[in-house]
Parts: sequence; structure tokens; C-alpha cells
Amino acid sequence: MDVLEMLNTAVSSPWFYLALFAVAVLDGFFPVVPSESLVITGGVYAASGEPSLVAVVVLAAGGAFLGDHVSFMMGRGPGQRLVAGARPGTRRGGAVGWARGALAERGGLVLVVARYVPGGRTAVTVTMGAVGYPLRLFSLFAVLAAVSWAVYGALLGFVGGAVFEERPLLGVAVGLGLALTVSVVVEGVRFARKRRARDGVISGG
Repeated sequence: MDVLEMLNTAVSSPWFYLALFAVAVLDGFFPVVPSESLVITGGVYAASGEPSLVAVVVLAAGGAFLGDHVSFMMGRGPGQRLVAGARPGTRRGGAVGWARGALAERGGLVLVVARYVPGGRTAVTVTMGAVGYPLRLFSLFAVLAAVSWAVYGALLGFVGGAVFEERPLLGVAVGLGLALTVSVVVEGVRFARKRRARDGVISGG
């Protein structure tokens, strides 16, 4: 059995749904798990009818939402003790103060954007728990982040699968390439804005 046949068998199996949900949960607090790759792969094969595109989106979003809450609660536990020990005037104290201000001002936007940055989503969700961000607001924005991410990944794969219907592996590669490009652009914009703000403070000081 070659790689393509093995992939076809795995994705068309009912166990794929369970694996997709489980990996999406784990990725919320264990960022080395490639949940986005699995969502895109599911979207590629959904273009041929199996698995269900709707099921891919629902399970990926549900898993991401649950995983983000696990990460948030991790921040509420040991993370909160670290925050409590951060003294004003220290580097950690300054970082905590900045995080509180940024999350209070635009916490929802930060959470939604971070969902598209591998590793960044975990850092943000843990921090939001550690600084005492309201759970109700966190859950609201976590829904928006999880659903938009799941739709984005599944549709990327679905478009790739529709265009390369006879070559699903190429469809997966194109989908992953587009997702990587989006992540690089988001990170580049974030870095540019941070550098601009830092330069502004230096020139103003």
C-alpha cells in the first residue's frame, strides 16, 4: 500500500473524526501537535465527498474551543502564581503590566489573531488565564477564534481538493502552503507594528 492509499484509507475512516477532534484539543495547550494540517487534509478530501466538510469544521472548532479553555485554566493555576509574584519595576512585572493593558484594550482581537499563529495561540490563552481575563469574555472570543480558524482551514483544503481532485496530495501541499503564507503575513504585520511602536517610543523619549 503506497502513501496515497494509506492517506485515503485513514481520512475516509470514521476514526478520522475522533483523531481530528483530539488533535485540535491537544493543539490548544500542546502546540507541536499539527491540528491545522489535519483540518486542511480533511478539507481536501471533503471535496471528493468523504469526510463531511461540515463535520470537519464542527469537530475542529469544538476541539479548538475546548483546547483553548484547557490552556486558559492552566494559566489560572500555576500561571497566576507567577503573575502574583511579579514585582513592579522588574522585567516580569513590566511584561505582566503590558499584558494586562493589551488584553484589557483588545483582548478579543489578540485571541482571534493568535489562533492563526502556531504557538502564539497557547501563549495568549495561558496569559489571559494568568492575568485574570474574564472567563465569559474569553469563551465568547474563543468561539469566534475557533470557528473562524476551522472554517478557514477546511475551506483552504476544500478549494485545494477541488482544484487538484485527481492529485489530493498536491491539494494538501497547496493548502498547507497557503496556511503557512497567512501565518507568516500575520506574524510579519505583528512584528512591524511592534517595531513601529518601539521606534515611536524611542524617538518620543
